[in-house]
Amino acid sequence: MVFYFTGTGNSLYIAKQIEAEPISIPQIINKDNLEFSAESIGIVAPIYGHEVPPMVKEFMRKARFHTDYFYMILTYGNRHGGAAELAKELCDECHIPVNYINVILMVDNWLPAFDMDEQRKIDKKIDENLDVILKDINANRNMIAEVTDADRDAHRQFLAYAAQGPADAWQHLLYVTDECTGCGICQRVCPSASVRVIDGKAVHIPGNCQTCPACAHACPQKAIKLTVPEKNPNARFRNEHISLNEIIKANCTDRN
Repeated sequence: MVFYFTGTGNSLYIAKQIEAEPISIPQIINKDNLEFSAESIGIVAPIYGHEVPPMVKEFMRKARFHTDYFYMILTYGNRHGGAAELAKELCDECHIPVNYINVILMVDNWLPAFDMDEQRKIDKKIDENLDVILKDINANRNMIAEVTDADRDAHRQFLAYAAQGPADAWQHLLYVTDECTGCGICQRVCPSASVRVIDGKAVHIPGNCQTCPACAHACPQKAIKLTVPEKNPNARFRNEHISLNEIIKANCTDRN
């Protein structure tokens, strides 16, 4: 049993290599019964600011997992900042005995810092690293990925930087330009119903935004922009192995 959260397809791609029909966290998080039993249970998710998205944290706090082997695979694009250690702390907080946590380097979709065209050219040895991870979890290996002092320092620097702005700064990162045609794709790829088409135009609604940013990457008109400068405003990303319809199926819910 594998649960996942995805914005642009990286984590969905990894989850599908583990299990043919992984379970989308946005699709089930509001169900009444979040109790699961299986021989092994895994969570695949990206890291934002070195930690899993707020929705994944919420899911882990609400759910009950009955398994002999619990694992997490965390996708990241540049530096993981000790993500495995932070995820272990989250598991401890949620009283989830965790056997295995690993990280895997993939394309970074963070538009303020990375040019998507350039990211695609970098060989991050995804398949090689994924093969190691798959062998580990198939063998029920017990391991938490190594975290260095440099990783911890990177996370401390990030927290210090974030503390300089308003507490809800990440909720106001996106805006919609007049290029919007009201096609509704942004609304259907948003995992938290934070984008809605109102009177023929998309509107970003702060409050529960996960800062994926799936909406900006999926907009065919590139009408969803960031309130901070982008590395390459003309470049967008979706994992090459994942279709737009798969992102929609993962994230479009009754709330959208």
